[in-house]
Amino acid sequence: MAAFIQKLFGKNKSAGKSGATRGNTKPAPVKPVETPAVDPRDELRATQQQQLANAPTDTQLEQLAIEGLTADIRAEAAGRLTDKAGLQRIQKEAKGRDKGVYQIVRQALQHLREEEELAQKIRDRIQALVTSATEQARSEDMKLYEARLDALLKQWAEVEKQATADQINAFLEAIHQCRERVNALKAEAEDIQRQREQQQQRAETLALLQTTLDELRQQSPDQAPAISSLDALQKTQENRWLEATRDTTVDKQQQKHYESLMQPLKLFIAALRRLGQYREQLAAFDTAQATDDSGDAQTRARELIKAIDWPMDFARPEQLDALTRKAGETPAAKPPKRDDAEQKQQADALKSTMAKLDEALDAKQLKESKQLFKQAQQQLKALDHRHSKPFQARIQLLGGQLRELTDWQGFATEPKQIALCEQMEYLATQPMEPEAKSERIRELQNEWRELGGSSDRTLWTRFKAASDTAYEPCKAYFAAKSGLKQANLETRKAICDQLATFVDNADWSRIDWKSAERIHQTARQEWKAAWPIEFRDNRTVQKRFDELLKQLEEPLEAERRKNEALKQDIVDRAHALITHEPLNEAMDRAKGLQTEWKQIGITRHREDRKLWQSLRQACDEIFARRDAQKSEQQQASRDADASAAPVLTECEALQQATDPQAVEQVLSGVRAITAEPVSPAVRERLNQEKRRLTQLLDNLKIRSRVQTWQNLVSARMTGALDQGALPETWTQLASDGDVMAADELVIRAEILTGTASPESDQGRRMQIQVQRLADGMGNSNGDTPDTGRQLEALVAHWCLRLPAEAVNNSLAERLNRSLETMLE
Repeated sequence: MAAFIQKLFGKNKSAGKSGATRGNTKPAPVKPVETPAVDPRDELRATQQQQLANAPTDTQLEQLAIEGLTADIRAEAAGRLTDKAGLQRIQKEAKGRDKGVYQIVRQALQHLREEEELAQKIRDRIQALVTSATEQARSEDMKLYEARLDALLKQWAEVEKQATADQINAFLEAIHQCRERVNALKAEAEDIQRQREQQQQRAETLALLQTTLDELRQQSPDQAPAISSLDALQKTQENRWLEATRDTTVDKQQQKHYESLMQPLKLFIAALRRLGQYREQLAAFDTAQATDDSGDAQTRARELIKAIDWPMDFARPEQLDALTRKAGETPAAKPPKRDDAEQKQQADALKSTMAKLDEALDAKQLKESKQLFKQAQQQLKALDHRHSKPFQARIQLLGGQLRELTDWQGFATEPKQIALCEQMEYLATQPMEPEAKSERIRELQNEWRELGGSSDRTLWTRFKAASDTAYEPCKAYFAAKSGLKQANLETRKAICDQLATFVDNADWSRIDWKSAERIHQTARQEWKAAWPIEFRDNRTVQKRFDELLKQLEEPLEAERRKNEALKQDIVDRAHALITHEPLNEAMDRAKGLQTEWKQIGITRHREDRKLWQSLRQACDEIFARRDAQKSEQQQASRDADASAAPVLTECEALQQATDPQAVEQVLSGVRAITAEPVSPAVRERLNQEKRRLTQLLDNLKIRSRVQTWQNLVSARMTGALDQGALPETWTQLASDGDVMAADELVIRAEILTGTASPESDQGRRMQIQVQRLADGMGNSNGDTPDTGRQLEALVAHWCLRLPAEAVNNSLAERLNRSLETMLE
């Protein structure tokens, strides 16, 4: 205990010595500090604000964003900067130093990146449209061509303003070509429609001519239409045919058919005219020569028949039949009506054969032409004179064409056959892949056959020998290939055996489905690799393989569908989470569903992709809600930061405040804005300002209390103290404890505030300190009043309990000086 006291006394003595100067020396009066006319910080702030207002350059903005005096200046400078490189430099400088500027720059860079991505997308879309237009101009796909062109133009209208001059020119050039193709398509369609109409007109002309001729042949010439009507019909159909054949290609067969119909009609009309010209002579001849059977009458009758020249395939008028009898000839017997149908049917068959013959001759198919010509001759012989006459000239024409083809074929075939022999001989000397060489041999042999063979035995022997020589190297290859086919057949049999062993021994209730699926895929791949193979030998093995695959596929397919149902259930649950609240729980469940998805076994690839895309869509929508909330929170934080900016500005203005009410008002604003969702950087600044202002307010309150106490102490000396105006609690404070002497009270105040006491009171001060220590050690509660409370009790004791004669100016000054120490 003694040692402890000695140690304590040593400390107090040291403290007393150290404070002697302060206790003995009267403090010099504090001179008021002269405030400069302009604060340098205010001047710098004004300069920077003026610089911001005068359209600064990017370099100046960059400097202000980093070195700006206030957060507002730095934020405004960073927000106005648009240069990407400058923003990146500011972001690097502000990281870890100025979170507000860092966030602004970060958002600006993100905005620039988004704009660049959007611009790149537009450029890509423009280039894609130019490429599509170019491909459209070259495309041979005419399906919905004009509709696709309209779609391109509509899409181009949306991005044309962002396109370059070269892109616009390229697109317009392609569109011009496309429109030319559209116009060409329309013209082609119109031409096709015109040709169809012309074809229809030609068909109707042929049908009308055929019907007219059939009617003229069947009815009596005496009942024939007037010559003017037939003449008009002829000219009308001739003009119609000319219009129907203008600027178009007419089939030769159709043209010949027209001519074969128009020529008899013209002959019939001409015969009718001649009959009309000689009608009076026929009537006079019948009247005058009714009984004249002399040779002169017969001669005149023959001359008249020859002059009229009635067509043989049309029925003769009665006058001509009588004239024929006068001429001593027998009128041609009319075929019975019952034979007309059969003859017409045979004539139609002959027309069909002649049409085929005409096509074969045009195609220069000699063999087919010979067969068809022979068939046409036989059909012509089956017709009577009336039905066969229209075909006589045509048959003769076709026969001439056949002879020309035969002569030409004989002239043209031999050089080609010699050339084929030379090609085959050259092929026999060339080293080639057996497959390609064999294929080329077959091609040359087919060309030989298409030429119709050769009657020159020597030429055929030469070609055959060259073919055998060329094929000789291929024999060994195809023999080896035959061995390979056999080996592949054995491989496929082994695959079937292995697959059968697996299927028979598989325990489908505990099988590894992924392994089973790999076995299925491997079997198919190895089966396909075992090629080539002989088709006939492969039939049985293929059937067995298909059956085994089916046995393996059935459980695999069942397992896939079961797993697809499980994944579909996951997808359904994921879609149900899109609107689930709370969002954090929905996101946790979505992550769990993705983990659950990975644990599900085999599925069909296409169905799995569809289900996965649906799951991803649901998860994206769920996490998009989080992003939306985050964006809302960020916006709310930005708004709160904007609201906090003026409050922080007010805080910065209260560096040396003396008005507690002003500090209290600003502090209330800080506390209110702290409740808002401000950013962490702004919240940290707000907390710092709140602590600073709280300390400042406490200091101002203490200063006010101390000044009040000092006034009361001085008023007690002058006798102007109004005890009724003292706080009510002072009576209780003053009554606690015994009445102490005035000097003891002052010394206790000096001890509490650490103020030095006069040298004469050092002993008294030491005793009081020992007493206070003993009182503190004897306090079982361990509660020690704070310094301010103890000082207030001493001042209350000074004002209320000390007698007037106990106080003096010296003690009052020492007490006030002690209280003044609390303000330092």
